[in-house]
Amino acid sequence: MVENKPGANTIVATDAVAKSPADGHTILMTTDATFSINPHLYAKLPYDARRDFSPVTMLVLLQQLLVAHPALPANSLSELISLAKARPGAINYASYGSGSQPHLAGEMLKNKAGIDLVHVPYKGISLAVPAVIAGEVQLTFAGIATSMPQLKAGRIKALATGGAARSPLLPQVPTFAELGYPEVETHAWFGLFVPAGSPREAVARIHQDTKKILDEPDFRQKQLVEKGYEVVGSSPQDFVISMGKDSESRGRAVRISGAKAE
Repeated sequence: MVENKPGANTIVATDAVAKSPADGHTILMTTDATFSINPHLYAKLPYDARRDFSPVTMLVLLQQLLVAHPALPANSLSELISLAKARPGAINYASYGSGSQPHLAGEMLKNKAGIDLVHVPYKGISLAVPAVIAGEVQLTFAGIATSMPQLKAGRIKALATGGAARSPLLPQVPTFAELGYPEVETHAWFGLFVPAGSPREAVARIHQDTKKILDEPDFRQKQLVEKGYEVVGSSPQDFVISMGKDSESRGRAVRISGAKAE
């Protein structure tokens, strides 16, 4: 049974799972915001990222694009920066919540480019991208999987992407690093967790079953690779190491950008 609990930049769902029985039957599927970003943004959380959970596996990585409304008179990152400098505070960007990855990326871009963009938080990516399409805001950061149908339909346009290399799905879109802004990190990940104290056998079984699904050729290609996801399927031990490095990186980004949870 899937129970969606949106809100508060994943805090609502995370707190619910943290308070669930540690019997291996309750699993949290969440993003990097929960463990790599929120601890650096919020002075107090209802959960302890290290104490209350056992990591199972990082499912996938994805790079986010900076996308814009087609009518915005900027077709590249440099044109956007020039426009923002000429019209400080006149351009808005959406995120899927204060403290989310798009919020952090937007604040970092503002800091490094010396521009003034106005942050408009929504309650989810399902609302942020449509807000750009409708012209409520001019920009947002969105995953390739979310963006591709809208890009193909011409409802949004891509200005830059994160990551060390361009996406094979959008080879014409340059990376932030190429354009001189390597600090603008837009990657995100999805992972599985169980409440701390869950049986080791349950953790191992969930990881093994998940890995089989991720490695199924048809599912992997059509549902993940072709939609812009990088398949990971890491072991619990490797996931812990990756999370530690990611948290350190995001902590530096929060301090440099001055991003704050609103």
